[in-house]
Amino acid sequence: MIKLSDVDIAFHIQENGFVSLKDFALNLGKHSFLKKKYILKDIDLEIYEGECVGLLGKNGSGKSTLLRTLSGIIIPTKGKIDIRGSVAPLLGLGVGLEKELNGIENIKLLCALMGMTKKEIKDLMPGIIEFSELGDAVNWQVKRYSTGMTSRLAFSIAIMKNPDILLIDEVLSVGDIGFQRKCQRKVEEIMSNGATVIFVSHAFEEVQRMCNRAVLINEGSIQLDGTVDEVGKHYHSLFD
Repeated sequence: MIKLSDVDIAFHIQENGFVSLKDFALNLGKHSFLKKKYILKDIDLEIYEGECVGLLGKNGSGKSTLLRTLSGIIIPTKGKIDIRGSVAPLLGLGVGLEKELNGIENIKLLCALMGMTKKEIKDLMPGIIEFSELGDAVNWQVKRYSTGMTSRLAFSIAIMKNPDILLIDEVLSVGDIGFQRKCQRKVEEIMSNGATVIFVSHAFEEVQRMCNRAVLINEGSIQLDGTVDEVGKHYHSLFD
């Protein structure tokens, strides 16, 4: 379902700080002004249909950057990515919601951006509202929502149209414990229908419970690809 070949992700960062606009302008043409920083380097990875793969690694290792690259948010600096099937990214829930619009308007907007037709949106609307448990609050402006309400709306929109590929970045802990369990059951249902899942979490127990394979990313490179228990041992050794 997913194949990455020799993929690099790099950003140019400012190497030295500037104290004034004049200082910035004088250094603008110098080669030392920006420094290339690699977030991911030489990534080769194949993920097959129906697999649930956990990405493990320390903070800053490149896990979330990899998911954002697979979702199309970040373009690789080098290399090739092949993806077959529809992708639903659950990344930073609440990102993309328009605060001045109400819940209904946001559902229509985000579903349209995901490529759904008006008929699909109309058919999915009741299920999204019911799953979110927002009730009458779905007619409020999103800027009036609590963090939990915002997350529930975003999650409900992302998962309602069972995707072929689900990208999950630390978002199964949204809302209260009841809603968390509901989210986990929905993800398990999507998986049981044959979806391919890539899952980032610092809770190793969740990776053990959900995944049949794990990949350890360390300092931007794949260090190990194997069983969850095998990769988990190496992951925990990074903190010894």
